[in-house]
Amino acid sequence: MHRLLFALDPETAHGLALGLLAFWSERGPLLEVPARLLRVEDPRLRVEAFGVSFPNPLGLAAGMDKDARALGAWWALGFGFAEVGTLTPRPQEGNPRPRLFRLPEDRALINRMGFNNAGALAAAGRLKAFRERGLPFPVGVNLGKNRDTPLARAAEDYLEALRVLEPHGDYFVLNVSSPNTPGLRALQEGPFLDELLARLRPATTKPLLLKVAPDLSWEALEEVAALALKHRLQGLVAVNTTVAREGLKSPWAREEGGLSGRPLKGRALEVLKHLAQIPGLVLVSVGGVETALDLWERLKAGASLVQVYTGFVYGGPLFPRRLLKGLLTLMAAEGVSRLEDLRR
Repeated sequence: MHRLLFALDPETAHGLALGLLAFWSERGPLLEVPARLLRVEDPRLRVEAFGVSFPNPLGLAAGMDKDARALGAWWALGFGFAEVGTLTPRPQEGNPRPRLFRLPEDRALINRMGFNNAGALAAAGRLKAFRERGLPFPVGVNLGKNRDTPLARAAEDYLEALRVLEPHGDYFVLNVSSPNTPGLRALQEGPFLDELLARLRPATTKPLLLKVAPDLSWEALEEVAALALKHRLQGLVAVNTTVAREGLKSPWAREEGGLSGRPLKGRALEVLKHLAQIPGLVLVSVGGVETALDLWERLKAGASLVQVYTGFVYGGPLFPRRLLKGLLTLMAAEGVSRLEDLRR
């Protein structure tokens, strides 16, 4: 099935796979039986972060399941949590197709989806229904602004999406770093970000995080971290996709959009290590994670949680189990009895 999907156009394949996973998510016993084989349930992998308990540190990054359609499937496949979105207050179609490109020679993807989603209200209904099933699976919600909302009114969009979704998420992430919504990355700049966080932080008592771009300078990253601390955010998700294109082999490399996958690995780790020097923020690392060693390296470098997207696309449905089994082996080899010990 995985090979068949790769024979299709990337967005068509994504839609087909997500549709099948959404169908599977609603099947009750058909979901729980394979979950016993796929999930790695081990107390050594448990993580406590920003007041939320995670069964393991490996999560699905935002963008894969924008509309919260397949949450049961992500749990059954073995993820420790999933982040849905990016969700905007109003539905929007996103950018014209084609807008998703595979770069197999580089183990990478380029996307310029443009926050295509069915809107906050539709996702809230699905999240509510998932919560009522009682599965012990943390869910983060990634929030953005609608494309036609001017930057001066961006905070209103984030506030509206948060208002609708706040009862249903375990934590929330402000996406101000996607390269695919014109002008959005300006919200990472000091004055815009200061005002945005001043308005958003009082709107919820739940954990609030900020997703940052890999293309920021060290000084800009430090300013973002300082503002996150000033406004009592719980953490940073580092990093989003990059607009850089150095060293790519694929003929699709010139396509506009955000690059994810293996080419982002080095920069994502550099950013993580830099941010880990700033105390007071929980770090969620994402970008270029393909192996158990990558996962272990991020955790040792200061990440409490690690997300995957492109690695899962190329790695297939057994990817979470493979990484978590490998992580346990690496922990044992280095004498780490549980992940919680890394943060002490």
